[in-house]
Amino acid sequence: MAYLGAFYRTYALDFWGFGESGKKRDTYAVSDFVGLVNQFMEQLGIVHAPLVGHSMGGTVSLSVAIRYPERVNKVVVVGSPIVGSSLAPLLKLAGYRGIAFLLFNMMGPFRAWMKYYYSRQICRDARFPEMMDRDLSRTTVESFLRSIASLRRTDLTPMLDQVQVPSLGMYGAKDKVVNPDQWRPLQKGVRGARIERFPTCGHFPMLEEPTEFSQKLKAFLDEETPS
Repeated sequence: MAYLGAFYRTYALDFWGFGESGKKRDTYAVSDFVGLVNQFMEQLGIVHAPLVGHSMGGTVSLSVAIRYPERVNKVVVVGSPIVGSSLAPLLKLAGYRGIAFLLFNMMGPFRAWMKYYYSRQICRDARFPEMMDRDLSRTTVESFLRSIASLRRTDLTPMLDQVQVPSLGMYGAKDKVVNPDQWRPLQKGVRGARIERFPTCGHFPMLEEPTEFSQKLKAFLDEETPS
């Protein structure tokens, strides 16, 4: 965002249950987050804009382009599951109530394991363990459980032909969080979808190859949208 902010006005929002957003809700489904993006844009007077989303955020961004097509003039997904079954087995297990509560009731050891071992397996950026630990500390068990459970059940493939805006998928070939071949259903389902692959990156190409990632993203955003 710091890079793009020199050329564009940029906005970021925390989904309900994450970061600084409210955590007292009954549901944290993908469809809730899709509605949240629409409300966010409405409140800020953003008629339409490019949407860029990482992981579940990309799944939500594509869903906004399907449900609220007037809101979106371009969409970019980064390491995003098109089909929820593409999530890593450990992450899919976290979408089951018993497993999620077990993890959160053992939050100290869980966060330590995530910080000092697992995080090093999914991103080689030295800052990432601290970033993951900070994000986990701002997440509740219910939001974690319900959002992952909803994402696991999501399958956008039947609706991808409804995406009518320029689309870009950016995927790391060594992704251990989402199957790195999720670019295939995106390319197959969205007409004219462009794919950028990062052979040496995992789930966070924006951290592992920041210059290349930012330049490719900006180049896509700079292109004129067909009328």
